[in-house]
Amino acid sequence: MILLHAQPYDISAVGFYFEDAESYEAKAKNNKNDYGQPVEEYEIQFIDGDDIDCALAKAWGINQANFAAYLEAAEDWDEDDKHRYIIAVGECGYSHEQVASDPSSVDMSIYELSSMRDLAEQFVEEGLYGAIPESLQFYIDYEAIARDLAVDYSETTIAGTNFIFQCA
Repeated sequence: MILLHAQPYDISAVGFYFEDAESYEAKAKNNKNDYGQPVEEYEIQFIDGDDIDCALAKAWGINQANFAAYLEAAEDWDEDDKHRYIIAVGECGYSHEQVASDPSSVDMSIYELSSMRDLAEQFVEEGLYGAIPESLQFYIDYEAIARDLAVDYSETTIAGTNFIFQCA
């Protein structure tokens, strides 16, 4: 469950917590400042929820106009879609509009690995560099391969998990 807070820009008003668009609408409609005037503008703040949903809120740039779509995406998307959105928008330069409707459509490679060296080892094991005789496997310089991969791949950490990715 995600908990958000609507913090009024009006310093003479009190904010409120909410979990969905309906409770926001009900509370915002009745919120008045110290002078009895309705409060119209709020900063929306992520308060509580899973780490991945917090990272998604940051990448989404939640605000008064888009928090309902964020809440829907946070509920409907699986973790892979959330990771793809966060990397595409936060790291690769895609716009929200390009990714929000279908994060899986973004052309990118993502690996959940702890280092470039791990990616180098995975590529060698998968045969990306061709068949390597068993007698030569101990002489492979994985650090050098990792340095070369760092030209085309980048690293990021989302909710405590390290990812290596390549933007298309």
